[in-house]
Amino acid sequence: MKVIGLLVIAGTLALVGCKPAGSGGAATSAKPSGPPVATVNGTPIGRDLYDFYVKGVAGKPASELSPEQRNLLLDNLVRAEVVADQAEKDGVAKEPETADLLALTRLQVLSQAVSQHYLKDKKPTDDELRAEYETQIGSLPKTEYHAQHILVSSEASAKQIIEQLKKGADFGELAKKDSIDSSKTTGGDLGWFTPDRMVKPFAEAVLTLKKGEYTVTPVQTQYGWHIIKLLDTRDTTPPPFDAVKERLVQLVQGKKFKAYEDGLMKSATVQKTLDQSPATPATPAAPAAAPDKAATPAS
Repeated sequence: MKVIGLLVIAGTLALVGCKPAGSGGAATSAKPSGPPVATVNGTPIGRDLYDFYVKGVAGKPASELSPEQRNLLLDNLVRAEVVADQAEKDGVAKEPETADLLALTRLQVLSQAVSQHYLKDKKPTDDELRAEYETQIGSLPKTEYHAQHILVSSEASAKQIIEQLKKGADFGELAKKDSIDSSKTTGGDLGWFTPDRMVKPFAEAVLTLKKGEYTVTPVQTQYGWHIIKLLDTRDTTPPPFDAVKERLVQLVQGKKFKAYEDGLMKSATVQKTLDQSPATPATPAAPAAAPDKAATPAS
């Protein structure tokens, strides 16, 4: 499951955060949520934490697992607590990289929790989903392209192939013989694609071609030098609404939470000092010189 890694981290952080006062750890003492399922070096592991961990890893409550499975997962938490306890004793938690990782993980966990809390009663309406569907469809490329290409490592080689094509050589056969791309086995056939799936120089070259034409000037990309032949074009067919509905839910909710974040940013007091040099203490001004009596006009 995708949440396993996060749950393991969150569980470990919670265990580290339960250090009782006087245990030598830097974390604040915290009462475990629910009765403890184990105690490690004086630190209790709460049942609620255990149940949360089990459900995240196994996808079902602990009551639906066998005794062996429940104990194995408990052992995982106990092991995490033992290691975390040693980390505190060794001062590892205070090392810069470890402290930064813990801080970033805290931000990630809290951000996810706030998102879930904010969106729990904001399920997208069908009208919102339909509107988002139209927005996404409107941004999709309207045309798909079917092309072949021959990829070589130098411009000189590409120019030689173009000269052979001008003399009537078969594009597919040259691709099988000379291309260094994996598509050579199919005569350089790339199938159907939209320009946004290709690197910019390649896509721009395809858009200049008419059906049956090939590039008479080699096209350079980070992969090498291409000769491209356009075989055909067709209108794109957008996916049906029901096929992408779950994705639309994610997009709408993502936009809602982004708007909520933007509101928080506007009301927050933020001072950025990333590119500022430390302030240089001002140098005290020298005391003014006493007036020269000889230069003072006589009264």
